[in-house]
Amino acid sequence: MYRVRIHAGTVGLVFKNGNYARVITAGKHWINFREQVLKYDLSQAFSAPKALEILLKDETLANMLHVVEVKDNEIVLLYENNNFKCVLKAGRYTFWKGLINYKFVTADLSKIDITEEVSKALFSNMQLRQYIRTFEVAAYEKAIMIVNDAFVKTLEHGTYHFWRNEQTIKISKADMRQLQLEVAGQELLTKDKATVRINFYAQYKVTNVETALMHNKDYEKQLYIILQLALRAFVGAYTLDELLEQKETIAKAVLEDVKTQANKLGVNVLHAGLRDVILPGDMKEIMNQVLIAHKKAQANVVTRREETASTRSLLNTAKLMENNSMLFKLKEMEYVEKIADKIGEITVAGNGNVIEQLKDIFSVNK
Repeated sequence: MYRVRIHAGTVGLVFKNGNYARVITAGKHWINFREQVLKYDLSQAFSAPKALEILLKDETLANMLHVVEVKDNEIVLLYENNNFKCVLKAGRYTFWKGLINYKFVTADLSKIDITEEVSKALFSNMQLRQYIRTFEVAAYEKAIMIVNDAFVKTLEHGTYHFWRNEQTIKISKADMRQLQLEVAGQELLTKDKATVRINFYAQYKVTNVETALMHNKDYEKQLYIILQLALRAFVGAYTLDELLEQKETIAKAVLEDVKTQANKLGVNVLHAGLRDVILPGDMKEIMNQVLIAHKKAQANVVTRREETASTRSLLNTAKLMENNSMLFKLKEMEYVEKIADKIGEITVAGNGNVIEQLKDIFSVNK
């Protein structure tokens, strides 16, 4: 016989003629020469030298081991002294009891939701990340969750984690902020067959995420077509002059017309406006000519009005002077003064009264 020392933190398995005999723990042991001792570190996982089923028949040894069975579609999260160590895939694993405090968390990968006691801090761990799907919904978004092509639920903003398996998960998102849709460069015909290009806009918000994403395909494109058709119908009901004069009226009419249809898309149209009405080059020239002619006609009216007022004033003055000789003399002197201001030199003969000659020059014979 010979003596074997088993140190603390280790254990020995005794085999006789190749067959398992017993387990020995820390201390000194006498071993028969026909027996062999294999030592194992209690801080390491146990790798059985023989079929584990044979070793576990020894109740003493069985009580010293953690035996972990990991099935298909499962993983086990291994914790050592409350710290995550690794992920155990399908198979059988054995660990020694006593020295290290082990914890095993079994996760069922056949389901979607992560209901196991797993810290979210581990979701980004390299070993665990390959088994998890992550989806993010921004603070201004809502989303619908579709599993295996079936609607499951509506998701608010946040980060969502699901087990990765053969089931398909789709997340469709909708922006819940106030949005603007541009209907730009639309060439339309007015009632009087004038071609105009119109830029139109609408502001809207998604009010029902499920209706917008589940019951309608490309709700934004559908809203665009609804606005486009409503705009075409209303523009076609107005002449060019009416269109230019009633831009705001048309915008309000289009808004009221599309609201009901937009609600069926899960959308509420808040405001709409006619931004620009652009005329072709030849139409601009014609409009400018019409505007110039219109302004000239207005100018002529004003001129005639002023001439009429001036003539009426002169007539009234003449009637007053006819009845008042003194007023006539004053008016006469006023005109003489105006004429004299414009004359640089006056020549008179020396054989007459100078005053009388000046009077004869400037006076108007009655």
